[in-house]
Amino acid sequence: MSTTPSADLGRGQPDPDGPRTIRTVIVAATAALAGFLFGFDTAVINGAVRAIGEQFEASSLVLGFSVASALIGCAIGAWNAGRIADRYGRIRVMLIASSLFVISALGCGLAFSLYDLVLWRVVGGLGVGAASVIAPAYIAEIAPARLRGRLGSLQQMAIVTGIFVALLSNYALVSFSGGASNVMFGLETWRWMFLAELVPALLYGVLALTIPESPRFLVAKQDFKQAADVLRRFVGGDVNAKIEQIRKTLVGKPDRPSFKMIRGAAVGLAPIVWVGIFLSVFQQFTGINVIFYYSTVLWQAVGFTEQNALAITVITSVTNILTTIAAIMLIDKIGRKPLLLIGASGQFLCLGTLAVLFGIAPVVDGVPELGSTAPIALVAANLFVVFFGISWGPVVWVMLGEMFDNRIRAMAISVAAAAQWAANFFISVTFPALADIGLAVAYGFYTACAFLAIFFVLKFIRETKGIELEDMDKLEATYAHSKG
Repeated sequence: MSTTPSADLGRGQPDPDGPRTIRTVIVAATAALAGFLFGFDTAVINGAVRAIGEQFEASSLVLGFSVASALIGCAIGAWNAGRIADRYGRIRVMLIASSLFVISALGCGLAFSLYDLVLWRVVGGLGVGAASVIAPAYIAEIAPARLRGRLGSLQQMAIVTGIFVALLSNYALVSFSGGASNVMFGLETWRWMFLAELVPALLYGVLALTIPESPRFLVAKQDFKQAADVLRRFVGGDVNAKIEQIRKTLVGKPDRPSFKMIRGAAVGLAPIVWVGIFLSVFQQFTGINVIFYYSTVLWQAVGFTEQNALAITVITSVTNILTTIAAIMLIDKIGRKPLLLIGASGQFLCLGTLAVLFGIAPVVDGVPELGSTAPIALVAANLFVVFFGISWGPVVWVMLGEMFDNRIRAMAISVAAAAQWAANFFISVTFPALADIGLAVAYGFYTACAFLAIFFVLKFIRETKGIELEDMDKLEATYAHSKG
């Protein structure tokens, strides 16, 4: 292992086997498989929850906790992933996450009680949390600045695709067996829903062994020769200069990573870390997961049939995929901050519309009857998903991967991602209580959060489009010296 950058690593000369976009896309897509498992794991239980409750004779409270328990694991996994990534490498975290997904799929599929099912769901959550940290960090560190937004958006694309495939897989299994509680090949169908995750989980682990370690991690470990090879193949440019630039940004980084690295004067944390935390929290506090976790129940509650409610859920899922594709095409052209502003403003209008419609609708047996305004509500809900899909969905993951400097990136993403999972948990468990008070109250709260998000973006978000990762310390300095 080298201890100083060698003059013969790159010399800034063109390499006949230099960077190729397709090669970089393939590597980024492999890392983004973590997002696919992230989406699949969080959505797969939706089709199984009723059958699980019937088989284990669980109360609604206990059943609800079994669904939400994975989010606890997600927060813990995210909180610890940064330290592991900084100490042992990004690829090692991918392999750990893959193993956790495999263990969770087997454990849930073969669970003998609701209690051990909760345990395996938490194990899966640990994998999801780790994946939510390592994918954006690795993609940002392997991608050239000009492609970083598009490649970073693959994380969100993988998440929404994983959700869609989980829904599709559940539907196919139920269609084949005739019901989630029916036995198929010796096991109840709901068990096969979890076992289906074995395929992408194993594939993720195998493919993770085929991609290179992050060049920023390699420089941190003073493996300059291998770092130069990775930079030459995936980033290009003057390899020597880039390694020296990376090395300078890592000065002062401790050998054993800890949360002391992200401490600062802003209520105990560096100001830019708080920006990452609030980005994560606002992404969840506009209620996006209410649409995905409770949409079928919601639409049935306001008068749609079960079949129509399920159809709306599928349409919403496809809409999210299409808008994420649009975000991939736009993010490196118009920038991160404009997309966040467009998204927050659009979500504010859509959520406000839903809050008003639910507020003025007559309530019959505790349920608002939308009547002739139901189509407007349907359009508003799907437009909300459109605005989220082109902005806060992918852009937050991109910014979390790129906005922190090399010294604190993994640790800062860990804290921000853990905050995101905590916010997800809060929104998921409070929606039923808010809905009992009134859907207008629930959507009024999400509307207020979207309104606050607009001002948060205007005041605190700095554009990161096209900025090299090694220049992010200058971005951090603008927060440290800001009086606002």
